[in-house]
Amino acid sequence: MRLKDPFTAPELGESYPAERLTTLAPVRPGKAVCVGLNYRDHARELNMPLPDEPILFLKPSTAVIGPGEAIVHPSQSERVDYEAELAVVIKKAARRVSVERAREYILGYTCANDVTARDLQQKDGQWTRAKSFDTFLPLGPYIATDVDPSNLSVSLYLNGTRRQHSNTNQLIFSVYELVSFISHIMTLEPGDVILTGTPAGVGPVKPGDTVEVVIEGIGRLTNRVIGEAGL
Repeated sequence: MRLKDPFTAPELGESYPAERLTTLAPVRPGKAVCVGLNYRDHARELNMPLPDEPILFLKPSTAVIGPGEAIVHPSQSERVDYEAELAVVIKKAARRVSVERAREYILGYTCANDVTARDLQQKDGQWTRAKSFDTFLPLGPYIATDVDPSNLSVSLYLNGTRRQHSNTNQLIFSVYELVSFISHIMTLEPGDVILTGTPAGVGPVKPGDTVEVVIEGIGRLTNRVIGEAGL
């Protein structure tokens, strides 16, 4: 956590009221490697064939925010979507790792929201701008180290109503397959995260909304949405 007042340095051993604190993301990745179209139910929803290989893109570290921090709806976009995802946190440098050994390189798992400016994604024909705005990667609340990533329920609630609900047993490419595949392209460093894809039910948010990603065995990641005028 950090103090909201930037001019006040916290004292060791001191206690502070919760309203003076901001909860940080549990990890600050050097890079976030994301996977598109990796749930069977999402592919069916879009009437798209299953990919032969993982579809990858990157999000910058500057997009990361923690639990309780605000997602800023940029003025450049008319449609911003939520995407609930399981995030894999890397423990040690991974290069050309086999599927069988991938587990050794994973520190744990956390909740992620791959916020996306959907209209800009469609306009640009590639995903960098749409995925990279500041605040477009909420992570948290914790890193769970003792969960089975192959069978976790993944849900998203928008203003208290469930909009996404699936299970990681619907993943087209498993967590370990993703770690191996990505490590044969780029070296994964300690603290890097892999976003494993989103299930069916993706939809838009607007300023004033509250978005919650809930993953079994990990916890609940809650963020509100504000407009740029609210900064």
